[in-house]
Amino acid sequence: MDDWIDYYDSTHTIYASKLHRDLHFQVIARDIVSYIPSPDAVVLDYSCGEALSAAKVAESCMTLILAEPAPGVRGRLIARFAPSTKIRVRALDELRSMQEGSIDLVIMNSVAQYMTETEFDAALAVIRRLLKPSGKFVLGDILRPEVGMARDVLALLIFAGRNGFLKDALVGLVATALSDYRQLRTKVGLQRYSEADIMAKLGKTGFSAVRAPKNIGYNPWRMTFVARPVVSGA
Repeated sequence: MDDWIDYYDSTHTIYASKLHRDLHFQVIARDIVSYIPSPDAVVLDYSCGEALSAAKVAESCMTLILAEPAPGVRGRLIARFAPSTKIRVRALDELRSMQEGSIDLVIMNSVAQYMTETEFDAALAVIRRLLKPSGKFVLGDILRPEVGMARDVLALLIFAGRNGFLKDALVGLVATALSDYRQLRTKVGLQRYSEADIMAKLGKTGFSAVRAPKNIGYNPWRMTFVARPVVSGA
């Protein structure tokens, strides 16, 4: 296993149980919905993963585009949401040929840490091109340099304790420590950014941004940013 896309395309152990997995996606969907500006919005979820609660997001917008790099995950998304008239599934490469200024809201949640800086910069450029001048980009779950894995573990245990899967979470942490995830995290690593780093990157790509008061998802030690395109002459 060479990279994070291969990992998430495999049968991995990142979730402690089915309940953990389902709640994880429910919380993210709830937070995404809170950013949707109107029922007629076109929303893009960039590197969406399994997106198990995407139907809930689609209820609050006109069109939801799920863009996913892992071919196996993408195939499951296509099969799962084939009956939906609101959900479209795309490969990341397809985004480059989409119409400029056609998206109202782009979400990129828990993605930047798995990208190289070059990949991240390229993704930001694609997103900037796709957003309407009035659009919004929400960049969530950014890992901070000064916050280590212990806080990730604590966030999971607090979430598990509140939702009744603490035992499964403890067992899952042991399994993850012995899995490809830990090996890959050691080998490839995860990218971490300070608030200033992210603000600089977004500014360089043509965004005006602020840090949101609350992170998307259940980990309060990670960061979410809300950015808008800087319109020339405005």
